[in-house]
Amino acid sequence: MLKFVKGYMENIEGVATYPMISLMIFFVFFIVLFWWVFTASKDYVREVSEIPLDNNNQQNIEL
Repeated sequence: MLKFVKGYMENIEGVATYPMISLMIFFVFFIVLFWWVFTASKDYVREVSEIPLDNNNQQNIEL
């Protein structure tokens, strides 16, 4: 099976660019996520972290 895939991939021109593109997308996504985590306001983080403990939210789900 691996020989088939390797032989097939060798015949495609420019196939080496696809792993580089996916690596760049992966890298950019995590850099943006890292930036967002460290620049998020403390009030927003506190508000969102308290959502599971909010009694009003639990009552709305049960209805």
